Amino acid sequence: MSAVAPSPHALDHTQPSMPEARGPFVNFSGRDQPEPALINTCVHCGLCLSTCPTYRETGLEMSSPRGRIYLMKAVSDGQMSMSSPTFQHQMSECLNCRACEAVCPSGVQYGAIVEASRAQIQRAKEEAGAGTGPIERQKGWVRLMRAAVFGRLFKSMGTFRAFSGMMRLYQRVGGQALVRKLRLARVVGMEEAEAMTPSFSPKFTVPKGQVFPSEGPKKHTVALLSGCIMSTAFAEVHDATIRVLQKNGCEVHLPAGQGCCGALHTHGGDLDGGRDLARTNVRAFEAADLAKFDAIVVNAAGCGSTLKEYGHLLHGDAAWAGRGEAFAKKIKDVHEFLAGIELNRADLKPLPVTVTYQEPCHLAHAQRITAAPRTVLNAIPQLKLVEMAESSLCCGSAGVYNLTQPEMASSLGARKVTNALATNAEIICTGNPGCALQLQNELRKKGRDVRVKYIVELLDASYRGVTA
Repeated sequence: MSAVAPSPHALDHTQPSMPEARGPFVNFSGRDQPEPALINTCVHCGLCLSTCPTYRETGLEMSSPRGRIYLMKAVSDGQMSMSSPTFQHQMSECLNCRACEAVCPSGVQYGAIVEASRAQIQRAKEEAGAGTGPIERQKGWVRLMRAAVFGRLFKSMGTFRAFSGMMRLYQRVGGQALVRKLRLARVVGMEEAEAMTPSFSPKFTVPKGQVFPSEGPKKHTVALLSGCIMSTAFAEVHDATIRVLQKNGCEVHLPAGQGCCGALHTHGGDLDGGRDLARTNVRAFEAADLAKFDAIVVNAAGCGSTLKEYGHLLHGDAAWAGRGEAFAKKIKDVHEFLAGIELNRADLKPLPVTVTYQEPCHLAHAQRITAAPRTVLNAIPQLKLVEMAESSLCCGSAGVYNLTQPEMASSLGARKVTNALATNAEIICTGNPGCALQLQNELRKKGRDVRVKYIVELLDASYRGVTA
């Protein structure tokens, strides 16, 4: 990527100015503080700047990893308050795409400190809501939304599937089409969020301990992480993943009791909620005999990244830290797994289609997996892969980012799709549900009928000899 010249209004990185706090001073406190040792790992070299999506959009030093680390350090050292609107905005504006980590020569664990900072802000806001803290109180509708989504919807797969079923009905009877035609979501300021609503699959993937036998001699025993949105809106991707694994000598297990990976919670400042979900998943896979699995395969990049960090997430819990580490060691992204075994190429049939690959941030940057997806794509006969510009720059999805930072999300989404369309590809392929939804939404805005597919769906189509 080319470097971007900072705006004239960017902060001087040698002597950063400290915006005034709003209200009484609030410092980091209690659990989940950003560790000063991690903050101080940054040597302020600036190599991260050109990789940061928000810096590339704004040119502002404060909107870069280096700038945000300055702000974290200022709060940690007592020079700035968490009640500062600037601090809160910058922690929210960050996509946590981890692109900075991938190029950092000092190995700054940026994801860990930004998630801890968000947790500190959220806890302070909750205390303010209870009348016990000086930080600005969170808006009532935001508190209700967080309680419903983080506290209930993603915590119970039964509730999540019931909600998904209602959304499926709403879409089938024409409710969504009417809302979009009349632009009713605009009235409540939710038009962009509504546009990101996925089309829910008619058949959900419900893990009940099912076992899918390998096709031919069994070479591997694997489990599949079903997750939340992947098991409802993207259940067909799970079907394709299972068939591909079977084609490659895998006996595939769907352990009962598993659920959401906790990515939205950990990225959104609810680390305790993320830990609850981590324990649920560890417990479920242990009950299915974790040791017998050669790998736990994950086909969603954001989920895979979070699952691989369960050891860190649970490191403060003596009873669960080791179990989290053992679980995390089993996690394999589906492309990582397939590229690491002897891929069954004999049964692949020609798939004459031109595709381009949009790299999910939490695959390319957090998991550092860039070659494996391309290896899988290039194994498909007659498939032509055309690389897009800025393939690993964030598309602007980032969990609930479209709700919290809609303008930045839309700008990055448009940038990504413009680069993809420039390749003249028939299909844009990816490996993460948020990315898929973001791409589909931006293509819809532009009136383009280019398809968005998961790489594993293309591989499945090639094995089955059907049109992608």
